[in-house]
Amino acid sequence: MGRRAGNGHEPGPIRLTRRGRIVVLGFLVAVVAGLAALVSAPGQAADPPGPAPTVIVQPGDTLWDIATRNKGREGRDATVEEIRRLNNLTGYDIDAGQRLVLPRRR
Repeated sequence: MGRRAGNGHEPGPIRLTRRGRIVVLGFLVAVVAGLAALVSAPGQAADPPGPAPTVIVQPGDTLWDIATRNKGREGRDATVEEIRRLNNLTGYDIDAGQRLVLPRRR
């Protein structure tokens, strides 16, 4: 009377093959790596709070002079292009007295 219908075997615990264990381990490693990337990336993803740095162009200044004084890790040429982008400059000419927004240093 205590027998179940069917083949007479009770379902046993789930067993993973070696391949299944490797897949599960790989999935867990990927999840941990993704979480670690999210936790460690805020410095690059978000700008620091506060106003963006600016500079007033002095007589004789060029974009390359300003970029050389204010370059971050990118280097001078990348900083020139970032200054152009931030200030909607279509060319490379700037005027004395002009206020330029600078990229945040990283």
